[in-house]
Amino acid sequence: MRSHEITKKQPLLNENGDLLQPGWARSQLFEYHRVDIKAPKFRIKEWDYYMVLHDGGDEGDSYGVAFTLSDDGYVGLQSVSLLLLNKENPWEHTETVLNVFPMGKLHLPETSDEGDCHYEDQRLKLHYKKTDSTREISCVFHDFYDGKTLTADLVLEQPKMESMVIATPWDKPKHFYYNQKINTMKAQGRVEFDGKSYEFSPQQDYGTLDWGRGVWTYDNTWYWGSGNANVLGHDFGFNIGFGFGNTSKATENVIFYDKRIHKLDDVSIEIPNDIDLCDMDSPRYMDVWKISESHHRFEMTFVPILDRFAKMDFKLIVSDQHQVFGRMTGFAILDDGSRIELKDRLCFIEKVHNKY
Repeated sequence: MRSHEITKKQPLLNENGDLLQPGWARSQLFEYHRVDIKAPKFRIKEWDYYMVLHDGGDEGDSYGVAFTLSDDGYVGLQSVSLLLLNKENPWEHTETVLNVFPMGKLHLPETSDEGDCHYEDQRLKLHYKKTDSTREISCVFHDFYDGKTLTADLVLEQPKMESMVIATPWDKPKHFYYNQKINTMKAQGRVEFDGKSYEFSPQQDYGTLDWGRGVWTYDNTWYWGSGNANVLGHDFGFNIGFGFGNTSKATENVIFYDKRIHKLDDVSIEIPNDIDLCDMDSPRYMDVWKISESHHRFEMTFVPILDRFAKMDFKLIVSDQHQVFGRMTGFAILDDGSRIELKDRLCFIEKVHNKY
């Protein structure tokens, strides 16, 4: 099993700018400092990404919202997505503000415990605020779509809980991937757009933080899936993925259950007709997917509702994304052998190919 767990605080990088010790942890035991990076500033990538979903089930409306603050060296992408996820009439819109050569000017924090991040221009005001037990998101996006403004005020509850933290090297000196996923944060608040209010309640709704820092190689394809649910009164979540560097020491595949991590091994994500890793056009994204863990502890089918497809091609910078939202059915096995059944739970899985 690829499971080298880090249990004590330590520097993330050595004096050469390489990972001191690849592995995974249940909290941010790796100490990240931007000044320790030996790669050029334009190669450093930093981001804070939040996804908040409301699962209305068979009877009600399902929807979600995502926020990104990012500094990718020679480009910054600040974006908001609104997702309407009813099977009969799904819809999404993502609006992005591009910044040239931010290279640290956003001052994104070096630890997620200091979660305050801010971006403001004439169109977009996006703020993240961290308190002892919450994460607050406020947003005003003018001319988000069809000349209309989107606003959001959300609070995610973060009591003391374990998270997925991973540090993996790329097969190139001074390149690394450092990432944290915090799932099962109960969400409350609202998003307003086009005269409609989208409400989130902590009784059933959750948010996820994808917090990343690193120096990436130029051309990469990855798969990533995440979801949260209330299962018989228990907070359940998962994070699965691959394509994030050399994972010989650890994967980022985990189950979240009642604030604890249950580590998984390798996970396969099978999209129909997905034959070539870098082929983004052939997969049948709206057909049923299969997900399987190498020890059969996470066995699922995924029925898509919406493909949030986005492609940017600026020659040197290319991003080809298929973030697919749908419903997961199957079972997960906890460390103690307990079996958790899922049926039609809202989540997403993506395939992304970037050159940047």
